[in-house]
Amino acid sequence: MHTKRLSEFLRARRALVRPEDHGMPAGARRTPGLRREEIAVLAGVSTDYYVRLEQGRERNSSPQVLRALAAALLLRGEEAAYLRALVDPPQPGRPKPAREYAGPQLVSLLDTWADTPALVYGRYLDLLALNPLGEALFCWLGSETSLITAMFLDPAARDFYRDWAVVAQGCVAALRAANPTADDQRLQELVGELSVRSHDFARMWARHEVRAKTASVKRFHHRLVGDLTLGFETFSVNSAPGQHLVVYRAEPGTAAERSLALLAGPTLTHFHDTSSEGHLPHDLP
Repeated sequence: MHTKRLSEFLRARRALVRPEDHGMPAGARRTPGLRREEIAVLAGVSTDYYVRLEQGRERNSSPQVLRALAAALLLRGEEAAYLRALVDPPQPGRPKPAREYAGPQLVSLLDTWADTPALVYGRYLDLLALNPLGEALFCWLGSETSLITAMFLDPAARDFYRDWAVVAQGCVAALRAANPTADDQRLQELVGELSVRSHDFARMWARHEVRAKTASVKRFHHRLVGDLTLGFETFSVNSAPGQHLVVYRAEPGTAAERSLALLAGPTLTHFHDTSSEGHLPHDLP
């Protein structure tokens, strides 16, 4: 059991639950969220038991209790799974590689999508592969290969993502969702560095949101073609657990579709070739 992370997670999630979410009167409260005794009642456990669990002094929790706590804390599926992983982490298996790579077949597949921006990212939100139109869309990244580092430390990200705060919180939630039990040095170093260098990251990480990237819409401001809105879909790469493929698309007949055509066309090819020099190679070993 990861007692420290479990304690932090329970406290953070309890603070996000409003009394009215469970039909309780809000009243005057010194701190946000529900009280410990209220969570205990909702979950059907004693207050003493819940206090011990939140303080990291209780090491026995049945699946039934965890389901009840998830319901009391209004946890979604991924968040409930994260809670279970903190209480009952899987046994250590093969150590994770120090660096991830996108497989050559996957990279070749990306390159066949000439009219569709696509990328692959890894467990720690490292950018593993981009197809040519993806490079054109994300040309502001330059040689940076960490999506989450660029999100918080590169000022260009706040210009590129028109809803930066929403996208940034999604990245933080995805990083936590991908590493529920990863007490590894890489994650600790990444979180430690970003927490020191970015107040926004530290604040968002402390919210303990857990949410994998799925499908939605993002609004961009590209320095060459202006504003565009693209839908995206995220797929798990079954041949490489922890890796995800993201595919973007524009609605037919929209200005965004015309903007992608401009980015893919020969007029801007020379600009991409020169401005993205040193960018992520497609032939990683």
